[in-house]
Amino acid sequence: MIKSSIALYRNAYMGLSGATWWLGMVMFVNRAGTMVLPFMTVYLREKMHFSIGEAGWEIALFGMGAILGNLAGGKLADRIGFYKVQLWSLFFNGVLFIFLGYMQTFWQIGASMFVIGIVGESFRPANAAAIAFYSSPANRTRSYSVNRLAINLGFSIGPAVGGILSYHWLFWVDGITCIIASIFLRLALPPVVSERKKQDTTIKVASSVWKDKIYLRFVFFIFLTGICFLQLFSLLPVYYKEHFHLSKPDIGLLLAMNGFVIVIVEMVLVFKLEGKRSPIQYIYSGAFLMGLSYLILNLPWPGLPLAVCAMLTITIGEMLMFPFVNTFWVSRSNEYNRAQYASVYSMSFACSQVLAPTFGAQVVQYSNYHVLWYVIFGLCAIASLGFSSFKKHYS
Repeated sequence: MIKSSIALYRNAYMGLSGATWWLGMVMFVNRAGTMVLPFMTVYLREKMHFSIGEAGWEIALFGMGAILGNLAGGKLADRIGFYKVQLWSLFFNGVLFIFLGYMQTFWQIGASMFVIGIVGESFRPANAAAIAFYSSPANRTRSYSVNRLAINLGFSIGPAVGGILSYHWLFWVDGITCIIASIFLRLALPPVVSERKKQDTTIKVASSVWKDKIYLRFVFFIFLTGICFLQLFSLLPVYYKEHFHLSKPDIGLLLAMNGFVIVIVEMVLVFKLEGKRSPIQYIYSGAFLMGLSYLILNLPWPGLPLAVCAMLTITIGEMLMFPFVNTFWVSRSNEYNRAQYASVYSMSFACSQVLAPTFGAQVVQYSNYHVLWYVIFGLCAIASLGFSSFKKHYS
């Protein structure tokens, strides 16, 4: 039993390139310092005394910047290479997080959040293109899972540590870890210069991401799911504090549990599931489970056990959906437009970041959290049905 379990884990992690693991290490260092965004809504409510609506708008400004950042990051990565975009995005994002900690007014914080969204989120499409570059079709889903493993391993540390730090130190630690991650990237991986072929112009025009109607429709359902999933980092921590009366350290540990479970389970889960059924089945099942996790919060037994149950449900949904979503967009792109496909995928999440906090905050302000969780479940159900229609496009 023990030997077979060890063999299963070993097989799940075998066959990946060294560069994939180094990229994962860079991501881990960066995400281990992720402390500001998970607590930003709580910080704005508790420390800055903003209303729930004002706090929602501040997070939305970050999302607006993220839309521009993903668009710019994709174009820059295809033009100057994914390596430079990742390097400078990490470095300047770190400087900006430290700067944010000293902002006081609504507009100062909002402007800083907007710029952080642009600079920080330009990293995403470049990183996604880098993973595709360093992986092969045979191990691509697992390569993206390694990246998610690093993100979630770091995220299991960041919020837990952030929960016991003062708000002042949240900004400093987050900023410094971003800068350290940029230095680690420079030391661990040599710069990559992508060689363009002269005949690539026709290929790029023929396969423009904006002409791929199937992919754009797919991305719309990613956007819907994103609005629901991102409540995890905007309204859900506030709900835990105001309705479940959980402490800041408890909230940090609860959020960290999401990352910890993903680190332990996801790679093996992907290894066991890949090739067994259509990836679309995993995607729409994951979307539905995400919605179900919010519906669980409306059960009449509020408290930590219910919060844990809901968190485990959204974590399972996340593990089923996101690894296979990555392989979908990679399968529809090529080496000349891959970063642009990645940027459109990331932009869908950025758009969700704009709407998720403002949408959730407005629903709560004019009704209550119970109504919000019902609405979120409904949106996830719609997205799940939408994803199921793509079976014939990806098997």
